[in-house]
Amino acid sequence: MAKFIVSPKLLRLKPRLTPIVSLPSSHFLHYHFPKPTSSSSTASFPQTLPTSYSLPPKPVSPLNTAATFNNVILDPRHLSCCMPDKRLKVAVLLSGGVDSSVALRLLHAAGHSCTAFYLKIWFQEDFENYWTECPWEEDLKYARAVCDQVDVPLQVVHLTDEYWNNVVSYIIEEYRCGRTPNPDVLCNTRIKFGAFMDAIYNMDYDYIASGHYANVVHPSADQSNKASILELSQDMVKDQTYFLSHLSQFQLKQLIFPLGCLSKDEVRQLAAKFDLPNKGRKDSQGICFLGKIRFSDFVARHIGEMEGIILEAETGDFLGKHRGFWFYTIGQRQGLCLPGGPWYAI
Repeated sequence: MAKFIVSPKLLRLKPRLTPIVSLPSSHFLHYHFPKPTSSSSTASFPQTLPTSYSLPPKPVSPLNTAATFNNVILDPRHLSCCMPDKRLKVAVLLSGGVDSSVALRLLHAAGHSCTAFYLKIWFQEDFENYWTECPWEEDLKYARAVCDQVDVPLQVVHLTDEYWNNVVSYIIEEYRCGRTPNPDVLCNTRIKFGAFMDAIYNMDYDYIASGHYANVVHPSADQSNKASILELSQDMVKDQTYFLSHLSQFQLKQLIFPLGCLSKDEVRQLAAKFDLPNKGRKDSQGICFLGKIRFSDFVARHIGEMEGIILEAETGDFLGKHRGFWFYTIGQRQGLCLPGGPWYAI
């Protein structure tokens, strides 16, 4: 495996036969957005954003029987993570993908008053970026079409400055120091359930929902002083609790994850039943702000390159050269371009 030692130009490698276990990084900063003041809570929203909505609640059948909504038969288990026994005002994060769209439809079927929010979080326009590579216009088109099916209002929220300041610039500086923070962990903590949560704090929503594969168990009303617990989802392959693991109690207590009781296959089946406009859309992968750009190209653009040497860790033998230690992370195998491996970075 390879190891970065005192000199930033020196990279050490050795072969490894056993798999590497990835643990949450200890160098993550826990970022907490303070309770907003009235003067800043809606600074990033369009001036026309309404502060309240009132949709008539829909009747919901008892959980022990199948229910029909818009000619779609739902098993009671489909709504079990949607708090169907209550009538709530829910802000739903809608990305244009299948998961968040099904989450919205399940909450709507459970009788909640929903408002959808699309977060536009690409780069600031005065930075060299890749807007043309990001499918945000297509995402927004699908999000609107999903909302139009059930007359749910949709608001576009611009958080580009917040995203650059609290996620992208932080990632760049961490890579410059040889560390590799997870963009999804940061985005969830600082943006989706950070800046956005602060912005709608005064809008009197009961909960915020998203299409994450996770589950939050909230204490009963008479035990509100107890903690809300983040639990694994039903689908252990798609589970996203790792990416939510840095959320605070303040954040967790305001969240609902409707897909926490379902598998990915069931979500796809529900998308077909609901006849969602995006029912056949593929899952997004990678870091959203990069689009089709390789992450190594992005790092090179913002940090540059600095040639160094690669050594075999146990013998000290010279193996080759590298472009800069910030292009590598512990456990990495791809991109080393060395014969006689596999080689791993340590």
